[in-house]
Amino acid sequence: MSKDKPLFNPPSTRFADEQRTQMRQIQRPVEEPVKEQREEMNEVQHLNIDSCIKRLIQVGMNKQIGKSVCLNPSEITAICRSVYEIFMNQPALLQLNPGVKVAGDIHGQFFDLIRLFQMCGYPPSTNYLFLGDYVDRGMYSLETILLLLCFKIKYPENFFLLRGNHESSDVTRIYGFYDESAIIGNRIFCVHGGLSPFMKSMDEINALPRPTEVPEYGLLNDLLWSDPSDLSDDWSENDRGVSVCFGRNNVNEFLQRFDLDLICRAHMVVEDGYEFFSDRSLVTIFSAPNYCGEFDNYGAVMTISKDLLCSFELLPPAETVISHEKNLKKSSSSLQLPSS
Repeated sequence: MSKDKPLFNPPSTRFADEQRTQMRQIQRPVEEPVKEQREEMNEVQHLNIDSCIKRLIQVGMNKQIGKSVCLNPSEITAICRSVYEIFMNQPALLQLNPGVKVAGDIHGQFFDLIRLFQMCGYPPSTNYLFLGDYVDRGMYSLETILLLLCFKIKYPENFFLLRGNHESSDVTRIYGFYDESAIIGNRIFCVHGGLSPFMKSMDEINALPRPTEVPEYGLLNDLLWSDPSDLSDDWSENDRGVSVCFGRNNVNEFLQRFDLDLICRAHMVVEDGYEFFSDRSLVTIFSAPNYCGEFDNYGAVMTISKDLLCSFELLPPAETVISHEKNLKKSSSSLQLPSS
């Protein structure tokens, strides 16, 4: 090649304007992300998280949810961007100290979530670990997930959110960053669904890519979808048509292999809000009372003390509370003497 020959031939005058236009179109996508990043930073910097929490709680306590959520679109966007950084800076397998309350499925039952906080205490006075399934089924999924994300932003070291099987698919852009499981006090393994025949080491959980879609089978699928079963002591098919069921032998083997005492999971409606399995070596927690308005179940929250003692607080269906209050009013009014 001749040294005098240029590597780039300048366009002829005839095509010069067209070339310039094309170059501008090529360059514009490079400039626009920079502008978008600046806008994102401004939104995050101007996010008043205390105001967001206050408005959401006020709406929940007054039960005054209208056609639109009480936060504006820019606030919602800033919340998602802020919480992304927090999730990505924490491992997929959390190591938590005891002295925490563990809650199961919420499923968009926002008013019951407010009742749960009123019963158990608001963060940071109370530390929380939620086991997933924050949305769907209930009518107020957006308010539910926004309040939980706001608390995560405000108290990142006191408030923890695991991923459930409903945190996937078309909402992966937000939910794909969630933590997958947690170990409390080196003794209690917490996960949304359950055990997996693919899991040989805890390190495999931290090795899971984030963000990621939930695959049709494998470790992540089982962590989110598997269930305990009394019908078999070993691995078996799951009636859900996805993942597997695990039996007593699998629970005992898992606890022995990883030197643990208890498995804590959610994912199933249970009548009393909590239910033990395999000689109290596994507990299911469900925190949405009167699930979908059909089950008349209690919700439950498990308290793990600093001494690793477990106890339960029960959240009755709201209709039961209202009926009880009405009965109290009737009985108190019947005791009132007529005025003279």
